[in-house]
Amino acid sequence: MGFAMGYFRDNIERAAGYVPGFQPGRSDVVKLNTNENPYPPSPQVIEAIKAIEPERLRRYPDPLGRAFREAAAAVNGVGPDNIICCNGGDELLRMAFTAFCDSGRAAAYPVPTYTLYPVLANIVGCEAIEVPFPLGAQKAGEGEFNLPAKLASTGAALTIVCNPNAPTGSFVKVEEIALLADEVNGVVLVDEAYVDFAEETGVRLISSFDNIIILRSMSKGYSLAGMRFGYGLANKTLIQGLRKVQDSYPVDAAALVAATAAIEDQEYFRANVEKVKTERARLTEALRQLGFNVAESSSNFVLAQCKHSKANEVYEKLVERDVYVRYFNMQGLEDKLRITVGLAQQNDRLLEAIREILPQSK
Repeated sequence: MGFAMGYFRDNIERAAGYVPGFQPGRSDVVKLNTNENPYPPSPQVIEAIKAIEPERLRRYPDPLGRAFREAAAAVNGVGPDNIICCNGGDELLRMAFTAFCDSGRAAAYPVPTYTLYPVLANIVGCEAIEVPFPLGAQKAGEGEFNLPAKLASTGAALTIVCNPNAPTGSFVKVEEIALLADEVNGVVLVDEAYVDFAEETGVRLISSFDNIIILRSMSKGYSLAGMRFGYGLANKTLIQGLRKVQDSYPVDAAALVAATAAIEDQEYFRANVEKVKTERARLTEALRQLGFNVAESSSNFVLAQCKHSKANEVYEKLVERDVYVRYFNMQGLEDKLRITVGLAQQNDRLLEAIREILPQSK
């Protein structure tokens, strides 16, 4: 039997699909391209994984993740019924598109932002309304750009605000999110995957608005990117509706154990977050000294504009030196590099490599 075309739906056949950051197969490189936490998970996570009994792996996991929901509820000041466990934050995004969007119900989001959003919109066949968010206006209060009004005017069934935003690191004040939720007729999903490194969260809004979903990830602040665990916070009605489009056993037993142990160790979590913030400030200033334009970031990465060189060429020369950052060949980002905040020694290797690449910076 030969190969035939036409098995896929037209929109899937045409789609390029999401392109994740490059994963080098070696451990001796400086990997600052996918925003992993540079510190290991809490020791309590390792002990909890070691203590998993074989019987827990033989049986299906708790489909609702009760133990994690109770622990996360205590940390976030909500009830367990306000929380849904997911196979990474990306699953919650997929569920939201499935639950709220179709060919007649659009999704909207400001750009540039997380590039998975348009991929998911294409999969469900909904219109993706991209609202240009000028980089100079991405800090609330700057200029005359009114993000809530711009997004509310789209009439979308699902509005997504990545906050802090990727790849810019900018942050929209929670009051602006509240204004948006008050003006739209649909659901507002606040993608807080990077909020652990910001100064505030919008979680308090779920008690006042019945149309807000907060997305959280355990990949960034809690160093569990390899476990693929995320969760959502919303009012009970939204949570119950989202479960209708979720897999039957969405989170595996080991991930539940690891995530619960991680979120219970708040002392370790907060200490690592503060170390990342401190190093973020140092890296930002060092890059500025080397001639880059670097905006303040509320995440665990910085966006560095190459003012005197081509970003793609700097990226390629860094790869030659076993240093990996992220380059997006997209409008508005062509002259910029997104750089994860690593350990001090990793950041030092990055800076030294840049000095070699840009002789005028020596």
